[in-house]
Amino acid sequence: MLHRLVGDLMTTAVVSVRRDMGFKDIVQHLTEHDITAVPVVDDQSRPIGVVSEADLLRKQESQADPGGHLTAAHLLPTESAKAHALTAEELMTSPAVTARPQWSVVEAARAMARHHVKRLPVVDDVGRLVGIVSRDDLLHVFLRRDVAIQEEITTDVLTRTLGLPSGEVTVRVADGRVTLSGTVPQESLIPIAVRLSESVDGVVDVTKHLRAEN
Repeated sequence: MLHRLVGDLMTTAVVSVRRDMGFKDIVQHLTEHDITAVPVVDDQSRPIGVVSEADLLRKQESQADPGGHLTAAHLLPTESAKAHALTAEELMTSPAVTARPQWSVVEAARAMARHHVKRLPVVDDVGRLVGIVSRDDLLHVFLRRDVAIQEEITTDVLTRTLGLPSGEVTVRVADGRVTLSGTVPQESLIPIAVRLSESVDGVVDVTKHLRAEN
């Protein structure tokens, strides 16, 4: 089975900043490129951190509100430091959580969930920035056409992988939801067929109406 990889989905025209870039210049970069975060790179173009809108807004949170009430008391020490930061190196969240082009969508999604981030800088074998992948990019796999999903499950999963005779199992796909109907030689093949079908790019859900011949 063919799975789309991070390298297929990532944005390669990456906007990045150097560690010494100032606060206002970073804000201008985000605004001009309509992005919500930017990787910070060293002299070898290796990501060392990420500055997000949330990092920049710490400065606003630390200021008095229009009524003159101070609001910085609730900030954690790290947040307070960012509220007074002036450069990318002082503002960034580090170390940068990165991905590799050969990662699967599942690997990238798990890394985002584990580290509570919305995007991952993508690096090559020597750690240089080559792209960036976001949650939106990963969700693009679910825009795959139903007919392509049906063909992959029928050909790659049922015939090539499981060796089932053609026509024994019918595959129907509607809006990414797969229904498997028919008979298989052994009961043990049913959960395998379901699990492999679930792993196909673009599949939202799998319903089984399968029974074993024996």
